[in-house]
Amino acid sequence: MTDPQQLTPELYRETAEAIRAEIGKVIVGQRRLVEDVLVCLLSEGHVLLEGVPGLGKTQLLRTLADVVDMPWSRIQFTPDLMPADIIGTQVLHQGEDGSREFRFRPGPITANLVLADEVNRATPKTQAAMLEAMQERAVTVAGETRLLPRPFLVMATQNPVEMEGTYPLPEAQLDRFMLKSLVPFPTAEDLVAVVERTTGSSTPTASAVCDGARIQAMIALTRAVPVPDHCVRHAVDLVVATHPDQETAPDEVRSYVRFGASPRGVQALILAAKATALIDGRPNVAIDDIRAVAVSALRHRVSMGYEAIADGTSADDLVTTVLGAVPAPDAGVRGAP
Repeated sequence: MTDPQQLTPELYRETAEAIRAEIGKVIVGQRRLVEDVLVCLLSEGHVLLEGVPGLGKTQLLRTLADVVDMPWSRIQFTPDLMPADIIGTQVLHQGEDGSREFRFRPGPITANLVLADEVNRATPKTQAAMLEAMQERAVTVAGETRLLPRPFLVMATQNPVEMEGTYPLPEAQLDRFMLKSLVPFPTAEDLVAVVERTTGSSTPTASAVCDGARIQAMIALTRAVPVPDHCVRHAVDLVVATHPDQETAPDEVRSYVRFGASPRGVQALILAAKATALIDGRPNVAIDDIRAVAVSALRHRVSMGYEAIADGTSADDLVTTVLGAVPAPDAGVRGAP
């Protein structure tokens, strides 16, 4: 087991790079996507991936589980999925002597890495079963609360809402995802590489480069990274500017946004910036680290009105506008002491 106090920023960076390299043996391209998932893993946050089917989202989590040598499970969300199918339930067990008792049978949520596949195809009742697990890292069944294993990461995939059979995720659940990453369609060159890797007599595999104890130590080091006051203030200023009733909100936010990002948005910016700095080999957070993760941390926390949809304005456009309206202070360029 790795002692968090013995884990140096350099070893953190080397481990993160080894994880990224092993994933790259299986996953073609998608560097931004892999970076977001890695940041969430090392911050013990959750990540939401959006894209059409067939882009390798499931393969990504399966590969990540192999690389970090931790148990994983997959939950296929469907309209008839029930909460007990996720968190587990009490079953009646009969002993050899004929006695009967209820025993807890855990659901697939009780794994270190959980793939919530096509999460927006389930009903709101089932979505609600994920809230406690994602926030409290625990599940409550028959009045008894059971802790989930640590580290714990939910990687959810959702199809675009324009596709058939989808339900919009409630804001309370969206807010529990630390980052939201869009999965783009691969380039022609990447598609050629995908075909070469997957249609031959053998397919590439990834090897384990660390274990759960190392990941837990890296999470502890992420939490321990100091953040300068001006960086915290900048993260706060970005989130405040997403609220249409605030003086610093740009005109586009006032016109198109119903509700801005919650306090979890600030927490996501800071934690993701800490992990980004350590992955880059720096034990200090800079302004550029915060701005680099702003779109992924805030795009799903900005609730837009119908005017934005009618005018073709996306959440990414609005967050980018906020970044332009809230200038970065001079003291925080990346790599500055």
